[in-house]
Amino acid sequence: MAIRNVLRIGHPALRTRAAEIPDDWFGSQRLQQLIDDLFDTKLACSGAGLAAPQIDEPWRIFVVGMGHNPRYPDADPLPERALINPVIKSIGDELSSGWEGCLSVPDLRGEVERWQRIHLKWQDLEGAFHTEELLDFHSRVVQHENDHLDGVLFPDRLTSPLAFGFQDELQAHGRIP
Repeated sequence: MAIRNVLRIGHPALRTRAAEIPDDWFGSQRLQQLIDDLFDTKLACSGAGLAAPQIDEPWRIFVVGMGHNPRYPDADPLPERALINPVIKSIGDELSSGWEGCLSVPDLRGEVERWQRIHLKWQDLEGAFHTEELLDFHSRVVQHENDHLDGVLFPDRLTSPLAFGFQDELQAHGRIP
């Protein structure tokens, strides 16, 4: 287990589409090590999620989960889990706006529209498939992390260029909690 360096916006690895985890990795120590490194790094940085490309690993895997998080004080807890080769689809057309941050875009926040409800399909460490419907903040976090697997960062999805700024400035002026 290790805390890895988180790449920042501008690094080309963050703009590359990640490859699927190969079948022969499931159940392996190699995959377990990657998952452990993702969780350790996410925890050390107080993240709600972290995708493999953010630690310079070109694979379609991310981790999510948090209890009380100082970066998201009003958010409900999320169960901790690793989502491998995820696929998401919207349920309906309803969108919601919310302020997002990113460990790869430090100290900045932006308002982004995301699907309110999604259908999620993913594999676990052993390769078993799972499906679930997600709502609200949990749906937002999964969509944000899934974007990383496609080389997309939250500033690419801003509702407006005016809905973007440094966290402390936005807080000082009452735009975010």
